[in-house]
Amino acid sequence: MVFENELTWFKASNSGKAEEFHRNYEEALEKVKKELGKKYPNIIDGKEVYSKEGEFAKTSPSDKRIVLGYFQKGTKEDVKKAIEAAKRAFPLWSSISYHERLKIFRKAADLSSQRKYELAAIISLENGKNRFEAVADVDEGIDLIRYYCEEMEVNKGYEKMMGKAYPNEEAKSVMKPYGVWGVISPFNFPFAIAVGMSSGALITGNTVVFKPSSDTPLTGFKICEILHEAGLPKGVFNYVSGSGDTVGAELVNNPDVQGIVFTGSRDVGVSSYRIFSNERPRPFIAEMGGKNPTIVTSKADLDKTVEGVVRAAFGYSGQKCSACSRVYVDRRVKKDFVERLVKRTKELVIGDPTLKDSFVSPLINERAYRNYQNYIEIAKRDGKILTGGRVLTDEKHKHGYFVEPTIVDGLPKDHELFKNELFVPILCVAEVDSLDEAIKLANDVDYGLTAGIFSEDEKEIKKFFDEIQAGVVYANRKAGATTGAMVGAQPFVGWKLSGSSGKGAGGIYYLQQFLREQSQTIAH
Repeated sequence: MVFENELTWFKASNSGKAEEFHRNYEEALEKVKKELGKKYPNIIDGKEVYSKEGEFAKTSPSDKRIVLGYFQKGTKEDVKKAIEAAKRAFPLWSSISYHERLKIFRKAADLSSQRKYELAAIISLENGKNRFEAVADVDEGIDLIRYYCEEMEVNKGYEKMMGKAYPNEEAKSVMKPYGVWGVISPFNFPFAIAVGMSSGALITGNTVVFKPSSDTPLTGFKICEILHEAGLPKGVFNYVSGSGDTVGAELVNNPDVQGIVFTGSRDVGVSSYRIFSNERPRPFIAEMGGKNPTIVTSKADLDKTVEGVVRAAFGYSGQKCSACSRVYVDRRVKKDFVERLVKRTKELVIGDPTLKDSFVSPLINERAYRNYQNYIEIAKRDGKILTGGRVLTDEKHKHGYFVEPTIVDGLPKDHELFKNELFVPILCVAEVDSLDEAIKLANDVDYGLTAGIFSEDEKEIKKFFDEIQAGVVYANRKAGATTGAMVGAQPFVGWKLSGSSGKGAGGIYYLQQFLREQSQTIAH
């Protein structure tokens, strides 16, 4: 099989099927709405399990009156039972031919594709992504499954004959799974990242205890359903919802967990890494956010630049690890660039993510809503807000966490808003005198996830690629200055405090992280 990206909206819009895309989404949305408000169990060893601690309600960030469902407050005992189930399931699952595992996962990818619009509608309601980004989220998860299946085949299950140490010996290298993995997933890509991390562990023969974000437990439950429907044996994938302090902590502290794959905040990632590796080395694959810069030189095409920056900064309200949150622009073009940027930002539609014209999404929860307000007060105090800066409380927005995309100028270049990941739609702009200064400032943070440049000068682009300290870098990308990495084309990898492994999701080295090498020799 030859891997091909789903690219649902791109293909629909380029083949005259845009209206069919919208119709499919809207029909799925109506179907999903009829299913709202159900109670969902944890799934441990293939069985439905209800927590002694009760349940929590998950509401929509675009309208807090909408209850998507009720989910279990998983306990440490629940997690321990899930780990025990995964440990029991490991010997059989790891011994199954990788060809058989791939059949299951290709079926899971097909099932996800068949339910793509329903999954996207759930994502829109659950985490507030507009329809285009929600469908793209599902597309990416499908892409990751299929790409990893292909990588497993290309590498022949990661078995390779080696050289002969002596004439009478045959030696080979065999990559083998570790055992039980904890998968801790974020809210912002509740399908793509959850599926990507889980399938990476499972395809390679490990078993999984999966903790979805408490902001997106329904999408996580649907993943669990699809995997089991595709034929995953009981105990191989266990779903436990609940708080990070309880479910996540037990995964990190339990000695029977052989590896952790985590996407989330720097603070949680660093502390979890430290705890997990305290007594013995165990693999901890972490992606921990970014503070992603875009550099605009005097030789930039400003039409491309403005569109690329707006999409990267304000797509999903800046709640992406790859979101552009700071721009360093050459003083010679700054005035023109900023005027155009402000104008384009004001055109963005803020609203119900299920509506066709909405671009700017609600923030995910009350905490993010308060963070935005706190950052705005700091921006007002220390700089100048060029556009935005308000929470929206009018009739159309009052039941959700809606805020305005915001552009801030005039901050000192070493200001905290230039240094810290905010995860809200606030973009800081600074003037620079040279590309050297811009690159120096871009690199002067703890993170190193994504970065972009706009310049029509090949020498400037080469200098940027040579010197920038980030794992995913782009030049002149109108579709997203720092966002939109595609599976199989642009591995998503963080440097510095953005990641722990230096190997990216959706790339050729990702699966190897879930395997350990065994050297096998037979003497004749």
